[in-house]
Amino acid sequence: MTTIMGNPDLRLAEVAEKVRHGERLTLEDGIALYESDDLLTIGQLADEVNQRLNGRHVYFIQNMSLYYTNVCEERCAFCHFRRDEGEEGAYTVSPEGMLDYVAKHYHPAMREFHITGGHNPHVPFDYYVECIRVLKQEYPNVTIKAYTAAEIDFFSRISGLSYEDVLRTLRDAGLDTMPGGGAEILSDRYRQKMRVEKASSDEWLDVHRTAHKLGMKTHATMLYGAVETKEERIRHMLLLRELQDETGGFMVFVPNALQPASVNAGLKRRVSAFENLKTIAISRLMLDNFPHIKAYFINLGTQVTQLALAFGASDVHGTIINERISHSAGATSPDSLTKDDLVHLIKGAARIPVERDTFYHPVHIYE
Repeated sequence: MTTIMGNPDLRLAEVAEKVRHGERLTLEDGIALYESDDLLTIGQLADEVNQRLNGRHVYFIQNMSLYYTNVCEERCAFCHFRRDEGEEGAYTVSPEGMLDYVAKHYHPAMREFHITGGHNPHVPFDYYVECIRVLKQEYPNVTIKAYTAAEIDFFSRISGLSYEDVLRTLRDAGLDTMPGGGAEILSDRYRQKMRVEKASSDEWLDVHRTAHKLGMKTHATMLYGAVETKEERIRHMLLLRELQDETGGFMVFVPNALQPASVNAGLKRRVSAFENLKTIAISRLMLDNFPHIKAYFINLGTQVTQLALAFGASDVHGTIINERISHSAGATSPDSLTKDDLVHLIKGAARIPVERDTFYHPVHIYE
């Protein structure tokens, strides 16, 4: 076989042969895909794999994003959402205050609350538990997707409880699943460079491993477009693939491009549409044991999201309602979409919209 430094077209042909025979791709194969400029062939391969798994169905959910606090002890270089306690714009909403907010936006078709926020050391673990409990009591039929693995690690530190005990406590209060945030790039070099001082790569993986062993299904992400190498991106995917082999607990992978906060930010340019589509397609090819790859319209914008549905993506997320974290970092997409918007977006890509619940059970198919 030609080496990684050989002819890119020949390497791509070798990778394509493996994909079409259902063979698992290697680290070297993933790097070869990134080194190829033949985006259409890579996208076609990813689309073939996705259609074997999901046909022409593309999923979305009616959900709402909630942010209890933006006070955070961490200082990740890419984050523009966080504030220090007492700083202008800092907030911590009481559970009752969040119920008031939800009541203004809730409708009976809403199936998920997506909760994340800062690592606020000025409130106890019980505060975070109560946030879940009051929501579940008021809206027992809405799935609660809350707290990233980095937040679970933070709760473990402030409470003195193990990951398992933290998760059991939250689950008893009403937690149903975890989002995939906090992974960023699972590389020690990257995390040091970008001042990611929250959960380490191993800790992030161990939180999800623990959740899976407790029977929870969770999500996984990758935040790309900063200082990571293409090899680090592929190694990140391989770490997730290994854990998925072990537990089978991940439902979806969400590759998110880093957003520049302004023209004066350290990150000068947005990730190109070409790079976004290539990363989504490569994710689909590398993560052969993940049911879904998500094209997150908040980061991609609606038109690139439509294109991504021909490059291996089978999910466009949901209605969201007033997304804050990516928009605080400079996202130019809408901060929410309606159900009709999402159906139109998916049909516009010649795919079949499937409204789902959090666990990918179909609620309605829009033929």
